[in-house]
Amino acid sequence: MTEKTKRILISGASIAGPALAYWLHRHGFEVTVVERAPALRRGGYAVDIRGAALLVLERMGILDQVRAADTQMTGVYFVNGSGKIKGRISEASIGNEAGLDIEVMRDDLTDMLYNLTKDTVNYLWNDSITAIRETEEGAEVQFANGKPQTFDLVIGADGLHSNVRRLTFGEEEQFKRSLGCYISIFTTRNYLDLNHCQQIYAVRGKTVGMYSARDNTEARGLFIFKSGTLPCDRHNLEAQKQLVANIFGGENGWETQRLLRAMKEAEDLYFDEICQIHMSAWSKGRIALVGDAAYGPSPLSGQGSSLALVGAYVLAGELKLAQGDHAQAFAAYEQGMRAFVEKNQKIGQSAAEGMVASSSFKIILQNWMLRVPFLMNATFRMISKMIAKAASGIELKRYEEP
Repeated sequence: MTEKTKRILISGASIAGPALAYWLHRHGFEVTVVERAPALRRGGYAVDIRGAALLVLERMGILDQVRAADTQMTGVYFVNGSGKIKGRISEASIGNEAGLDIEVMRDDLTDMLYNLTKDTVNYLWNDSITAIRETEEGAEVQFANGKPQTFDLVIGADGLHSNVRRLTFGEEEQFKRSLGCYISIFTTRNYLDLNHCQQIYAVRGKTVGMYSARDNTEARGLFIFKSGTLPCDRHNLEAQKQLVANIFGGENGWETQRLLRAMKEAEDLYFDEICQIHMSAWSKGRIALVGDAAYGPSPLSGQGSSLALVGAYVLAGELKLAQGDHAQAFAAYEQGMRAFVEKNQKIGQSAAEGMVASSSFKIILQNWMLRVPFLMNATFRMISKMIAKAASGIELKRYEEP
């Protein structure tokens, strides 16, 4: 930076926010992160890091640390209503190739990113932005709890339901593209003694699953179901649990009822509509968006965390190159990321179509394919190649001397 250090406010302390904060601080900016939650959020699903995002982690100096936290999953087993295994696909077949891709628990990754930034970045917990007003001097920000402050730039890294996006661009509905499903994930005991693997039970319109976590010491329960948009308060945990219980309450196959009881006791339930965010522009004036807030590909894509890491790297780098000229930097960020984002969002659309069978015929077809391993593996190899191509579909600049 040749001019005065610019003050930048980031909303969101999940993956995109701390990653962006790391790079901005490294490039000479003064960074504050505001987070609605009182501390780092726990729980959540396993996230995949692959392609260009691995290079970002390497340049951050934490690739080995993240790789050491790999879940070491070996495959997915499909079971019938009585728990009998009908077939198996390997992790490599669904885009998680050992040595090339990394799968880690979401909160393990957020812990690492926070630890990387906690001593150099100002974190404001248990607070949120209520208003942003642009002036010639900068962006005046009002907070729910803290005193108003003025920043040079404000970046929304606050997820699919971004508060910054709503305040700046308007209501979520105009940008949300539903993929016709809902997903629910929670922590439970590994009572099936799953050994670095996942089990899936599917009926028409519904999928129930369970996978081991943290070296088999715990597990995640999983419910996915097809549905149009449902009225549900996403901040009301008990209402979410009741909705899932109503949907799956009549299903007695496999471990469904036992997992419903476990979900009822869970304190870290993640529940949301599976959707994507599509926007014609990711910035307006002094405000920009990164990660899921701008271009969420959906949890089923397996690419949300990778897009967040790459987007953070590119946005911070372009701000450095532009000497803090945000209009120039934001335009370059979008130009550099747009094609990459579109490729990865297509994966999310395909994954949603395949994760929950919409008809009994598709269940029968899946069962038949599971009995023909060659055909099943060939299908998933094709999907794996598509994922790998999309994940590496961007050439990352070097924004500083190696």
